[in-house]
Amino acid sequence: MKALVYTEPGKVEVRDVPVADGKPGAVKIRMHYCGICGTDIGIVGGKHPRAKAPLVLGHEFVGTIEEVREGSGRFKPGDRVVAYPLISCGHCLPCRTGNPHVCDTLKLIGIDQDGCIAEYAWIDEDVLFKLPETMSNTTAALVEPLAVVVRSMHQAHFELLDSAVVTGAGPIGILTAIVLKHSGASRIIISDVDEARLSLCKQFGFETVNAREASIVDYVRQSTNGEGVDIVFECSGVESAAAEMTKLARIGGMICMTGIHKAPRPVDLRDMNFKEQILIGSRVYTKREFEMSVAYAASIAADLEKVITQTVPLTKAEGVFDMIADPTVNTVKVLVDCQA
Repeated sequence: MKALVYTEPGKVEVRDVPVADGKPGAVKIRMHYCGICGTDIGIVGGKHPRAKAPLVLGHEFVGTIEEVREGSGRFKPGDRVVAYPLISCGHCLPCRTGNPHVCDTLKLIGIDQDGCIAEYAWIDEDVLFKLPETMSNTTAALVEPLAVVVRSMHQAHFELLDSAVVTGAGPIGILTAIVLKHSGASRIIISDVDEARLSLCKQFGFETVNAREASIVDYVRQSTNGEGVDIVFECSGVESAAAEMTKLARIGGMICMTGIHKAPRPVDLRDMNFKEQILIGSRVYTKREFEMSVAYAASIAADLEKVITQTVPLTKAEGVFDMIADPTVNTVKVLVDCQA
């Protein structure tokens, strides 16, 4: 079968690879689509500490079951599924106390073992979730990043009519703003330096600030009479956002770290003291939140589809990371068509 393989830093290849045999309880899945995410970009850039070449990339996938190997009877050939891609040890303190999604040795499909930007893969059935018949395959490919947002909403204790700032209009930032819209936020302000992404945000009705041209801190201060917003979702992972986020949240406000920062950042702890703000982390998602995201994706499918900007055939996917890095190509969420 064909698969997109990370071969060395800066290089991926479409290779013919064998279909790994499945153990009892696994199912063989014919892949339809798999999304490219920031983690994949980091792997290809040689910046992920665990991902080792050669590695089949991809963990945001949707496919149809073709074969079941001594399964439980919950799945059958023809079922369309998505997969919770986290792999936990089951023995560490987080696992023993009901938090396996932050396992001490957390692993993921597509990082610590071969992933699913491929024509086929064998996946354990206990991580699979069946899709509603009415959900498109392209919408289903966004269930995994949507689960990241569902987790951050829970971590931030979002309440109806809360106002929010989202820093970073990448796929997770835009999905966060979409979920805020559907959850009843009173106001949604999103900042980025990419005007094309901000233009998409305007189509959803979000207030936008181009951080290259204006100060998000000044904008929020002026437009809230100096009070700030209820919740800040930091989705950019950049140093300037970490420095500014305490200026954006109100007294008693919440700051949710959705984006992953790759290095320590300066944060104004004086603001947190004087304004009694709450700073909380959000890493991935629980299995229950992933399951919730399957149903939720069906209800907001029309907006999710607008985030998909490009679909690339697997046979031509060797250039997908160059395309994403090209500033002249306006990408938000890119899917690989695993059967094309």
